Amino acid sequence: MRTILMLILWSLSGVLMAQSKEKNVSAWHNSGDFSLMFNQASFSNWIKGGENSLSLNGLLNYNFNYKKDKSVWDTKLIAAYGLSHISGLTKKTDDRFEVNSTYGYQASKEWYYSFFANFKTQLTDGFDYSVTPNLLTSRAFAPAYLNYGPGMLWKKSDNLHVNFAPATSKLTIVTDNALSAIGAYGVDPGKHIRYELGMAVNAYAKFDLMKNVSMENILGLYSNYLNNPQNIDLDYQMNILMTVNKYLSANFGLNLLYDDDALQDLQVKEVLGLGFNAKF
Repeated sequence: MRTILMLILWSLSGVLMAQSKEKNVSAWHNSGDFSLMFNQASFSNWIKGGENSLSLNGLLNYNFNYKKDKSVWDTKLIAAYGLSHISGLTKKTDDRFEVNSTYGYQASKEWYYSFFANFKTQLTDGFDYSVTPNLLTSRAFAPAYLNYGPGMLWKKSDNLHVNFAPATSKLTIVTDNALSAIGAYGVDPGKHIRYELGMAVNAYAKFDLMKNVSMENILGLYSNYLNNPQNIDLDYQMNILMTVNKYLSANFGLNLLYDDDALQDLQVKEVLGLGFNAKF
C-alpha cells in the first residue's frame, strides 16, 4: 500500500519539488482558476408547483507547465465538489479529485518520448438515492484509479496535445471492505486491487469559442489487452467558461463516462451555474 500511495502522490509532489528547485523560473508557466457556483429557487403560495432548492458547486482547475531545452512537463489538477439541498434533503452533485501528469523528451519538432501518470478518486461517500435506505455506492479510494506508462506525446502547445501510451498499467483500487466483497468496479470479490495492461490515449484541447468564452476538452480512452480489449473505456470532460467580468462567470460542465466494469451503460453528468470566478 505504501508503494501505491507513493505513486499516487508522485505527480503533484514531483511538480512542487521540481519547481522549488528550479532556478530559471521562466521555464514554468502555471495558471488556473477557481469557480464557485450558486443556484437557488424559492416558492411561496405558488400553485403551479415547485420545491425550494439550494445548490453550491466549487471547481479548482490548475495547470503546471514546464518547458526547458528538450524537456516538457505538463500537470493538471482538478478538484470539484457540489451539494444540493431540496425540500430538506441534501445530496451530492459533484465529487472529483484528479491529477494528470505527462513528461516528454523531444524526439522531433512536435513529438516527444513520454511517460504519464493519472490518478482519480473522490472525496466523500456516494449513495444511490433511489432506494430506501440510501445505498452506499462509493467512497474515497473506493474506487480510485491509477494509470501510468511510457508512450509518445504529440504537443502543438500547452492547449493542444495528445499522448499515446501502448503499454499502460491500470490499477483499480477499492479500499472499502463492503464494496470489495461484492466485486464492485471490477475487482475480484474480496480483493482490493485489480491490475490491467492496455493502450491509453489522452487528449487535451482548449480554445476560445468567442470573446470571453473558452472551451476546455479532456479525453481519455483505454483498452484492456487482458480482458475484452474491444470494450473501450471512455472519460470525456468538457468545461465551458463564460466570463462576465473579472469576478463573475457562467460555467457549463459535461462529463461522459463509460466503463463496463463499473456500469454497462453511458454515464452522463451536466453542471450549469453562475457564480464567482478567480484566476491564478
